[in-house]
Amino acid sequence: METARPLDALNAARNKRVIVEQKNGGVFVGKLKAFDIHINAVLEDAEEMEDGKLKRKLGVVFIRGDTITIISPA
Repeated sequence: METARPLDALNAARNKRVIVEQKNGGVFVGKLKAFDIHINAVLEDAEEMEDGKLKRKLGVVFIRGDTITIISPA
């Protein structure tokens, strides 16, 4: 599937596990359930990671788009 726009790439990642990195260094891994044009994102089965290790399990989380630097397939 060709992705012509950035939101197409996010649509392709919907319901798949992704890694979300934040400006403050925070890293979350979870299933991308929803996002909007501001890249605000909802992850399900989310886990907060620190130094590559599980820090805590969070369940459903909302991450503000203006804090995100990277969203990548897990």
